[in-house]
Amino acid sequence: MRDSAEEEYVEYVTARVPALRRLAYVLTGDGHRADDLVQQTITTLYLKWPRARAAENIDAYVRTMLVRGYLDEKRLAWSKVRLFRQIPEPEPIEETGAEDRQVLRAALRRVPRQQRAVLVLRFFYDLPVEEVAAILGCSGGTVKSHTSRGLAALRRLLPPRIEVPR
Repeated sequence: MRDSAEEEYVEYVTARVPALRRLAYVLTGDGHRADDLVQQTITTLYLKWPRARAAENIDAYVRTMLVRGYLDEKRLAWSKVRLFRQIPEPEPIEETGAEDRQVLRAALRRVPRQQRAVLVLRFFYDLPVEEVAAILGCSGGTVKSHTSRGLAALRRLLPPRIEVPR
């Protein structure tokens, strides 16, 4: 990579890492996994920088890379390695004094990955159905059905005092 292109890359990544980490954290629910996902994304971005910087909307291009990396993570062999005989029980949600945000994050971690990605992109990033479909490489109808199923799952998992969009 030429010096000017490398400088552009460093400048872009420096500015966008906090936003990428927020997206990765909301998707994974784990700070360490979020950091790994961001690192994987910016490493891939370095390799594809000439193509990425020519994209019409570079932020959408990189966001797509991150979300697809998150969804593909489950297909990799290392993700099937178990350190425990049984999966540990999820952290109990404290009803007293727990902030709605923590309760929502805990419930969101229990929603299937594809549905979680759709909910995060639709409601956290406020993206339209067509853009989410383009990011995930599926149809608008699939995005709508994942939205519906994901919201239904959240309604089942959340206490009645927290409202889920209809």
